[in-house]
Amino acid sequence: MSTNTNAPAEAGAPHNPPAHGESTSRVARQTIGVTGDWHNALEGALDAASMLGFHVIPLSVRKLPAIRSPHDKGHSCKGECGQFGHGIHDASSDPARIRAMFDVARHATGYGIACGRAPHHLIGLDLDRKNGVDGVWELRKLAADRGIAVPRTVIIATPSGGYHAWWTGPDDVKVPNRAGHLARGVDVRGSGGYLVGPGSRSAAGVYTLASDPNEVVVQPIPRQLLALMTATSTPPQAARPFTGRVSGGRTLVGLVRVVLDAPQGQRNSRLYWAACKAFEHAGAGLFPADSAHDALTQAAAAVALPDNEAAATIASARRAVLGATT
Repeated sequence: MSTNTNAPAEAGAPHNPPAHGESTSRVARQTIGVTGDWHNALEGALDAASMLGFHVIPLSVRKLPAIRSPHDKGHSCKGECGQFGHGIHDASSDPARIRAMFDVARHATGYGIACGRAPHHLIGLDLDRKNGVDGVWELRKLAADRGIAVPRTVIIATPSGGYHAWWTGPDDVKVPNRAGHLARGVDVRGSGGYLVGPGSRSAAGVYTLASDPNEVVVQPIPRQLLALMTATSTPPQAARPFTGRVSGGRTLVGLVRVVLDAPQGQRNSRLYWAACKAFEHAGAGLFPADSAHDALTQAAAAVALPDNEAAATIASARRAVLGATT
């Protein structure tokens, strides 16, 4: 991959572009600079559906599906009832249905594109760049270590400084949604997940095109990368001694001890609990959130939690307590 630190680029010759590649670029061009209001969100969704056959849903400013469920909690309906409010299961490429969804969701500020749906079977990589983790660098390192040639593809810049890389997948492989499975700061968006369309607005800002729409189209997922995405397990990780100094006082030391003393089978749950408590204290100004993150990351490594699992758990706790965005 390119050494450009602003956006991921190629590492090797690109594959032949899939069908509708030119339309992909057209959608990206038309949605650059969109303000994120309801009308432009609708137009972006209609373009993505009509030009490319993407299945889309309206999103709210918090990046959540913008229509409430018509059912009580616990109902298992996935859209069979015909009503709106089933999240990604509502996604459609039919313009009339898209307009109807947006008519219900008048507060929508963006649109989501369903992954795993025909004809493109879209797969996304969410590359975070925050909390001391750089998903772009981690993906480059993974590609170099495994000898994977990663071609240039469509890249969307997220408001928080990260990137979404778009790929097309085979029709006979179901890619699961996974956080940190490939590497720290690298999350997979597969079947049942969605990617935020360019031009959409979240609470943090607008999603914009980072790749050149005149040169880059959505590329097929590299075979080796697909194999890693769908692998059912990761190699066991050896414990590493806890050698770091905790700079958060006795409270943070105690929370680190909760993780270090966790028995087998409870390490991840204890890490999540300790991280939530640590970020609560950080939010109250007792110590910096980054100090909590670093100390708990070291503690997780000391009890042999896989790096990607620990990073995902700590990030989840931070979002739950402090409301960090992706």
